[in-house]
Amino acid sequence: MAPEQHTVGDELARFLRARRTQTSPQAVGLTPGPGVRRTPGLRREELATLAGVSIDYYTRLERGKETRPGPGVIDALARALQLDDDEHHHLRELAVRASRYAPQPPPPPSRTVRPHLKLLLDAMRPNPAYIVSRSMDLLAWNPAGLALYAGISDWPATQRNLARYLFLHPAARELFPEWETQVRGCVARLRAEAGTNPDAPDLTSLVGELLLKSPDFAKLWERYEVIGRKKIQKTFHHPKVGVLTLSSQSMNLEGTPGQRLGAYTAEPGTPDHDAMLLLDLTAPADPAHRNPVKTD
Repeated sequence: MAPEQHTVGDELARFLRARRTQTSPQAVGLTPGPGVRRTPGLRREELATLAGVSIDYYTRLERGKETRPGPGVIDALARALQLDDDEHHHLRELAVRASRYAPQPPPPPSRTVRPHLKLLLDAMRPNPAYIVSRSMDLLAWNPAGLALYAGISDWPATQRNLARYLFLHPAARELFPEWETQVRGCVARLRAEAGTNPDAPDLTSLVGELLLKSPDFAKLWERYEVIGRKKIQKTFHHPKVGVLTLSSQSMNLEGTPGQRLGAYTAEPGTPDHDAMLLLDLTAPADPAHRNPVKTD
């Protein structure tokens, strides 16, 4: 089941609505009046007043009828909602894209991993490393990079996706002692990507699958958080090598839009490094390693 299709203008409206309903009056210095509030978070008129815009104008923004708010309005709304810098940037980007939205979406980025990047992954051994698409599909990996996600190699190469793994693989909750933190960051990344590419078929297909199969994903998706609270270090309770804590780093790859490199490291001479080395040495041969996903 694919999720309902939305334009970028719709995404701007959905983001504002989600942030408004999750901002309490007390958080912005308002004193709730007597009686039970039927609206979770701020009322529209309260946010409009805080931002210095008319209630009619704000209502049109939240209903997707107004898609060209100026930078001053966006900044005022961000201040009123107490957005952090990343959320503020996301709101600006949604507003810019909404004002320029074209019915024909751009072609999806290539999923082909260039040969020198595959060599780089091998050169990074024993450090686990992999390359993912914008929708978190695993496109290429070294042995430890795949083995680190215990059990994901049981899936066909075309099904290997880190978001799908976190929510649907039975080993994920045991692998990550801080599973809730992991999944919040995962959904936030997908939300940010889907907000600026609402018609991307790779994203809509994945989101639709997870909405259907995972109540946990559906609950987090509706929160519309676009920035995860990522930790530099991640602890794994790995069934093959025991407990290990690794430092993580991810980065966009030059010349390959939509592809990211993820890697893990440990200080040499530590038990974590020994466990990482053992993981690399004992990683089973994977038939798809030399011929990972190539479909465009």
